[in-house]
Amino acid sequence: MGSNAQIDFSRRASPRELPELMDGDCSYEDFRDCLRSLETVNRWLLGYRPTLAWLERLPHGSRDPVHIVDVGSGGGDLLRQISGWARRRGIAVKLTGIDLNPYAARAAAESTPKELGIEWVTGDALEYRPKKPVDIVVSSLLAHHLENEEIVALLKWMEASVQVGWFINDLERAEWNSRMFGWVRWHWLVRHDGPVSFRRAFRKEDWVRLLATAEVPREAMAVEKWRPGRLCVGRWK
Repeated sequence: MGSNAQIDFSRRASPRELPELMDGDCSYEDFRDCLRSLETVNRWLLGYRPTLAWLERLPHGSRDPVHIVDVGSGGGDLLRQISGWARRRGIAVKLTGIDLNPYAARAAAESTPKELGIEWVTGDALEYRPKKPVDIVVSSLLAHHLENEEIVALLKWMEASVQVGWFINDLERAEWNSRMFGWVRWHWLVRHDGPVSFRRAFRKEDWVRLLATAEVPREAMAVEKWRPGRLCVGRWK
């Protein structure tokens, strides 16, 4: 890809023009190992912190389990974190992970204790028809895999589907973030896809445009930077 000095970070690169290897043809073993490496990345770089901090605002006291759906759930690490968070706070939850990649459910099931009771679904979230209404939708590091029109469709689906709120945890597009990521020797897929991810990531003005296109009420939104390298969008209804 060349050095970051030669890369234009002023605009968001399209996933069509700048593909990630993880989104292409790779073996199950490479896909699984990549997800496990990403879990290490998320732990080291505090990637779960924004989502868990947002969930702290969830009203407590409901006797019914809160149905939380993770779109683009990958290896299931975010829902495992949420399960632990809810257990520590005495909050009953029903957790569902959805991912288009058929490898994801297999990898998530391999890494998740069955007693957590997390359901893994393979398919398109926009076609998901749950038996129990969805209270909260979360996603982590999904949006930068999507074209702008796909993000708008996801925003509209979340607005129409959730009872309580939704939260998107993704990357901030910046040269410094990309350089920082390159300092550590991750799994080879992660080493390639990481810098690509930051080129396909977002700045606040990108989210403002996407939210406006999806007709999400601007006054209800919060677009926040989290260090290191995250830009997150949250909405409570």
